[in-house]
Amino acid sequence: MPHHTPLIATIVAALVVAFVMGALAHRLRVSPVAGYLFAGVIIGPFTPGFVADAELAIELAEIGVILLMFGVGLHFSLKDLLSVRRIAVPGALAQIAGATALGLGLALLLGWSVVAGLVFGLALSVASTVVLLRALQARDAVKTERGKIAVGWLIVEDLAMVLALVMLPVVADLVNGTVTDRGAVLCLLLVTIFKVAGFIALMLIVGKRVIPAGLHWVAHTGSRELFRLAVLSIALGVAFGAAALFDVSFALGAFFAGMILGESQLSRRAAEETLPLRDAFAVLFFVSVGMLFDPAVVVEQPWPLVATVAIIIFGKSLIAFLIVRAFGHPNETALTVSASLAQIGEFSFILAGLGTGLGILPPEARDLILAGAILSILANPFIFSLAVGRAPKRSAFPTSAPAAPSPTPSTPAEGHTILVGFGRVGRLVAAAHKGSDKLVVIEAQSGPTQRDGSGNLSFIEGNAADPAVLEQAEIGRASRLLLAIPGGFEAGAIAQSARALKPSIQIIARAHSDDDVAYLERVGADHVIMGEREIAARMVSLLKAP
Repeated sequence: MPHHTPLIATIVAALVVAFVMGALAHRLRVSPVAGYLFAGVIIGPFTPGFVADAELAIELAEIGVILLMFGVGLHFSLKDLLSVRRIAVPGALAQIAGATALGLGLALLLGWSVVAGLVFGLALSVASTVVLLRALQARDAVKTERGKIAVGWLIVEDLAMVLALVMLPVVADLVNGTVTDRGAVLCLLLVTIFKVAGFIALMLIVGKRVIPAGLHWVAHTGSRELFRLAVLSIALGVAFGAAALFDVSFALGAFFAGMILGESQLSRRAAEETLPLRDAFAVLFFVSVGMLFDPAVVVEQPWPLVATVAIIIFGKSLIAFLIVRAFGHPNETALTVSASLAQIGEFSFILAGLGTGLGILPPEARDLILAGAILSILANPFIFSLAVGRAPKRSAFPTSAPAAPSPTPSTPAEGHTILVGFGRVGRLVAAAHKGSDKLVVIEAQSGPTQRDGSGNLSFIEGNAADPAVLEQAEIGRASRLLLAIPGGFEAGAIAQSARALKPSIQIIARAHSDDDVAYLERVGADHVIMGEREIAARMVSLLKAP
C-alpha cells in the first residue's frame, strides 16, 4: 500500500488536530471555532512540523460550504427569501459599497493603486457563509426575521461577488492594456447576469418539479442508503453543475437546490441525512482558513492589519447597523445583522487569490485579507455574545439541525406531559392522548406541527436536548417526559438534561436495540419500550389466543 497519500493525510491531520484544539477551546470556555482555526495554523506551511496539503484542504472545505448552504436552503423557502428582499437587496449593495470605500481609502494610504484598493475593499465587504450560519444556528436564529434578513443579505452578497469574480479578469486586461474595447466589458457583464438569471429560472421552473419527484421515488424504494446517496447527489451535483454551466458559486447553487427541496415533505429527513457530513466538512473549512494564515504578518504589518480588522469588525458592522435601522427594524435585528457580517471568509480568499494572480493586487494585500479573516472569524463569537447574547449550552447529541423555538399557544398546566418528537410514533401518541393533563410537543423541525395543535395540545419548535427548550416547555412543572424520537443516544442526551432540571420527572423512552435499552436505563429513563419486543409479545399473545 502506498504511503504517499496527501488526501488521507490532510483529512486525518485536519480532523485529529481540530478535535484536540477544539476540545481545548471548549475546556477554556472559548468557541471551538477558535480551536479549529489554530489547528489550521499548526498544520499549515508557516509553522514547523507536519504540513498538510493546503489546496486539498480548501477543496474539502468547499464540500462543507456546499452541504451547509444546502441545509440552509432546506429550511429557507423562496417565500422567506422574497419576504426580506426589500431590505436584503438594497442593504447588501449599500453595505458592499460602504465597505469597499473604506478598503479603498486604506489602500490609497498604503500607496496602492485605485484598482487594487477596489479589489481589496470588495474582499473586505463580503461575509463568510459558514461563520454567519454557525453563529445564527448556535442561537436558533436562522428562522427568525433577523436570521432571514442576515441570510438573504448573504445571498445578495454572493450574487454580487459572482459578478465581481467574472469581471475581475476583464478589469485586469483593461488595466494592463490587453483589452481596450469597453463594449466587450459590457457584453461580458450582460452574459454573466443572463447566466445567473438562467440558473435561477431553471431551478424554479424545472428543478422544482424534478428534484422533489426524484427524491420521493428514491424514498419509496425503502433504502436508507440510497436515499442518503440521492440527497448528497442533489446537493453536490446541483452545486457543481451551477458552477460549471452557469458560473454560479458552489454555495449559491447548493442553496437553491436545498430551497427547492425544502418545499418537499422529505426536507426534514434530507436535513438529518446530511447533518453529520455538514459538521465534519464545516470543521475542515475552518482548518483550511487557519492554514492560510502567516503569523509573521502581525509583526511585519501591525498597523495596516489593525486598520483592516477595524474595517471588517467595526466599519462594516456600523454600516449594516445604520442601514437596518434606516429601514425601520429594531435594534435587536440591526445588532444581529451587523454582528453576522463582522467577519470575512471564502469569497474574500478567492478574490484575494485571483487579484494577486492577475497582478492587480499586491501580495501584502492578500496577506492582510487572510490575517483579517482569521482574526475576524476568531473574534466573531465574542462579538455575537456582546451584540446578541450568549448562545445556549447545547448537548453533544443534537436531535437534528437546530431550529428557532416558537412560543407555545398557552401555558402548560401543572403536571402536564412533554412529548419529544412528532414523527410517526409521536403523532400516534398525541392522537391517542386521552388524559386531562396538557400535552406539550417538542419538535425540532418547523412545518405541519403548527397546524396540528388543538385543545389540550401545544407545540414548541426546538431541540429538546437544549435545556432552554425544556425550560420553555416548563419541565419543572411537568410530571412525565415521553421520548418518541428513534435515536437512542439522542434520547439519552435529552433524558440526562431533563433529569438534571427535574430529578423526579417520569421518563418513558423508545428504543430499537438492547444496547439502546441499557443505555437509556443507565442515563435515567424509568421505562424503555423496544419495538421488537412489543411486536414479539403481541404476536405470541395472538398465538395463545383461542
